[in-house]
Amino acid sequence: MHDLPPLARFGGLVASDLRDVTSDPAALDSAGFWAVAADFEGRLVCARFGDVRKEPVPAPVPGKWHGPAAGAWTSSMDRAAYTEGVRRIREHIAAGDVYQANLCRVLTAPLPDPAGADVDALTALLARGNPAPYAGTIRLPAHGVEIATASPELYLRRDGRTVESGPIKGTGRTADDLLEKDHAENVMIVDLVRNDLGRVAATGSVTVPELCVVEPHPGLVHLVSTVRAELAPGAGWAGLLAATFPPGSVTGAPKASALTIIKALETAPRGPYCGGIGWVDADRGTGELAVGIRTFWIDRTVPGGPVLRFGTGAGITWGSDPEREWDETELKASRLLAVASGTYRATERTVS
Repeated sequence: MHDLPPLARFGGLVASDLRDVTSDPAALDSAGFWAVAADFEGRLVCARFGDVRKEPVPAPVPGKWHGPAAGAWTSSMDRAAYTEGVRRIREHIAAGDVYQANLCRVLTAPLPDPAGADVDALTALLARGNPAPYAGTIRLPAHGVEIATASPELYLRRDGRTVESGPIKGTGRTADDLLEKDHAENVMIVDLVRNDLGRVAATGSVTVPELCVVEPHPGLVHLVSTVRAELAPGAGWAGLLAATFPPGSVTGAPKASALTIIKALETAPRGPYCGGIGWVDADRGTGELAVGIRTFWIDRTVPGGPVLRFGTGAGITWGSDPEREWDETELKASRLLAVASGTYRATERTVS
């Protein structure tokens, strides 16, 4: 596995010829093309590549990816623990500690062929089974980063001094499933993202061009909003990440209180899940980071052998029903776990 060369793939771009790896976000305003992986807990890996070219995601090669058996996945929180966590968050909301908090669990399965496991082969399968606007691969095994993402959510897009975020809050099988609770949750997070961007934005430049737009994705729909701002003079990637990380849509509001509650209730680190994953072209002053949801990663630090991990979660508000929230985490995971385990069939597609 470690013989596979470092690689990053985002949409129709592929990057190779690794030149540099750093944890300093200021490097993203220097020069070159960077792949960026930020764990939810704060670990940052920025990798500069020397060769960037246009190349479509390859078609899956039969037998190239050996995923876990469909029944091999275990969850960091079972149904009883998760629904109890939802009830605890509602108690915090009743006490005035928080308005909303995201509660997540991490699914883990052993890899049947860890030496041959290539996240880019998994990305190829995901491109067919679960197409996503911010899909990608970051393969840096020597630096502990092996990620395949099918993220539907924009964390930060930058074009010169203009920055944009596209928080998702609200999920259902169809638009008819979306509740008033979903809209309220989205508006809360939009306010949080506006405040985060406001810390590094030019005064008066933060706007909300789109609020609560229904966006179809494979097997489900999301409510998506857009928040836009102009960076203040002197502000760059380091300040932008410091002001906005972790992404508001996967923490809660107020963010500091939500993070305290998350730490107390969740039983496993989120890692790349709910972090930031994407690319920055420092030469052109552009970049696009996704929120690390619908994301798989290989963890080779486990004593029993390498495992594949995947995170799923839901935003909890006062209007949340614990069983419904558990079902939402199952909905978000089911299609992707089937793709990774090789049990997904294209005929199952419901929403494209």
